[in-house]
Parts: sequence; structure tokens; C-alpha cells
Amino acid sequence: MPSSVRRTVASLVAPKYLVGAVAVIRDSETPEPSRLLLLRQPTKHGWSLPAGLLKRHEPAAVGAARELFEETGVRVDPDDLTPGNPNAIIHPVGVVDTVWFASVPASTTQLRVDGGEILEANWFPVDDLPRLTRNTAQLLARYDIGRP
Repeated sequence: MPSSVRRTVASLVAPKYLVGAVAVIRDSETPEPSRLLLLRQPTKHGWSLPAGLLKRHEPAAVGAARELFEETGVRVDPDDLTPGNPNAIIHPVGVVDTVWFASVPASTTQLRVDGGEILEANWFPVDDLPRLTRNTAQLLARYDIGRP
């Protein structure tokens, strides 16, 4: 079978996934277990992490840094992001999230939200997190962060 036909057949039968990036941002000024940067969105019931879908051909760390900046105003160089272990989480709904970690000083990091997509951004102690979205709670639990 010619390679062009094989590629066409494979693209028709292969599973399709959307790929996103999640940023887990800690306050570098507080001792462990530290504080986390969380967001409140109008369409979700609970607080979540900065995250979003990658653009076509966008490296995952670049997408995580872009989404973090777009949603919170916090700038982190993609090279300063550390990949989670595991770095990718596959959800049953056809989404793959790459997970990235970084720390910034909360006292000198100004948070800025647009009030539309993101209603509020705030720092929360890891041992006293607010109500989280189901996906956020599951993701943090996978990395042993927050509630058991």
C-alpha cells in the first residue's frame, strides 16, 4: 500500500486528541508546602490551575507559559518550567494535558485577570485549598499536592 494511502487510512482510524498545557505555580517565598496560584472561571464550579490548549506546532512549555500569562499576567520563561512526572496526563474525553511546574515570588508578582474568561486569581496555602474543580483536584492528587 502506498505511503500516502497508509497515512490517509491511519488519520481516519487513529484516535484524535486535543493537547493542552497546565501550569502549577508555587509561591517561591513561602516554605513548603507553599502556596499555589489558582483561578476562578465563570464556567466552572471551583478553582482551577492556569491551563489551555496548545496552538498548532507550539511547544508544550511555550504554551504553558503563554496560557499562564494570558490568564494571570504572570510571566515565566518557558525554559524555567519544569515538566511534571508524568509530564502528560491522558483524559478519557480525548484531551492530553502536559503539566509544568514553576515558582515565582507572590509578593512581587502582580496578578492581572480579564474579568471575562478569568474572574479571579489568587494564592492559596497548599494545606488549605478552596473548593477545586474535579480535574484540578485529580491533577494535584496525582502529584501529591493538597488534599489526599
